[in-house]
Amino acid sequence: MAASALVGLAAAACGSSSASPKSISAKAKQTIVFAESGLGTEGAQTAKAIKAFEKANPNIKVNIDVLSPDSTTYLSQLEHDFISGSSTPDVFESDVTYPAKFAQAGWVKALTSFHPNMGQFFSHEVAAGTYHGTVYAVPWFDNPEGLFYRTDLIKTPPKTPNQLVADAKAAMKADPHLKEGLAFEGAKYEGAITSFLTVDSAFGGKLNPGNINTPGNKAALSFLYDSIYKYHIAPTAVTGWQEGQVEQEFVSGYTPFAIDYPFVESLATSPPVKGHVGYIPFPPAPGGTPGSALGGEMLAINAKSSHADAAWKLIQYLTSPSVEVARAEATGDPPSLPSAYTPALYAKAPYFKAVKTLNGYSAPRPVSPNYLQISSDLQNMISAVYANSVSPASAIAKAAPTVRSDASATPSS
Repeated sequence: MAASALVGLAAAACGSSSASPKSISAKAKQTIVFAESGLGTEGAQTAKAIKAFEKANPNIKVNIDVLSPDSTTYLSQLEHDFISGSSTPDVFESDVTYPAKFAQAGWVKALTSFHPNMGQFFSHEVAAGTYHGTVYAVPWFDNPEGLFYRTDLIKTPPKTPNQLVADAKAAMKADPHLKEGLAFEGAKYEGAITSFLTVDSAFGGKLNPGNINTPGNKAALSFLYDSIYKYHIAPTAVTGWQEGQVEQEFVSGYTPFAIDYPFVESLATSPPVKGHVGYIPFPPAPGGTPGSALGGEMLAINAKSSHADAAWKLIQYLTSPSVEVARAEATGDPPSLPSAYTPALYAKAPYFKAVKTLNGYSAPRPVSPNYLQISSDLQNMISAVYANSVSPASAIAKAAPTVRSDASATPSS
């Protein structure tokens, strides 16, 4: 999600004070609109699940509105509908960073009246959909970012960042096909923040916008900087890489370590990586905890929808264990329900064992209606460090007041 995406916020009326439309009972004959960004196998699996939902609920027809796969454009499309006061889409897919903004603007319905059982989901993603103690979005699938490694080159997964550096150097020396020792997202976009978050808690850091100038955050950013300029296990080209380039480096056999999302596992189908893929949280330094960054998608209801009951029924169906498992098997999207991680799922895709472990550590980005501006601040900070124009410690110290100010600013309404 690019940080430039908020569209027309100055013109957006805060809808929190407006009356909610009367919801039509899910028992009535009706049509609802579901907006998603899924293409390819993800879109096909959503369509398959919705067809089954319609069969089980013949009084509810669901029209799928496929919006842009580009996250910035997708957000703009949703905002256009919300700002115009449209009652559709009734239910929609939301990135984990959007709910707080949508809730503050009054665009999304509080789910309190439906009495959702949020205890059945991974707690970190539940927190991403909760604003001022109220649940506005339900986890659909989780996407924890972590550390991939080549099990044929790295016989024992590293236990510390120092061991990772040593293992990377040893692998580069032993295998001439390797181009680098560590690949990660270093381009100036949202992925630079998630790759930093994956490393952050390993050094005792936490991305609290009220105070980012901490020893842990400085140590984490220093590690990534040193990977390029001191340890020379990451190339300078990494400063322009997004997750797609990182994935290509790993599945092509050019790096023994890569920070990326679970989808990489399903793409590692050719030599030399086929059958030699490990996936772990980033190994902690003394005083740190295993590292992972929270990614994923959520489901929410338009505050203007006249079909909230039917929309909620669809959300319940799409997040039921059997439907989540079917999606995981077809697309690789990790379930948001811990109960969905069963021996049957592992038999189809053993790597989901590792995904469940990472889901226990995934650090969310700041839950704030101002997150897009915070993201822009953090991207500028990280990008300046990777460009070798400022030290990690100086960059964090300089950015801290701006991040704190932007986080506490009253959002436009």
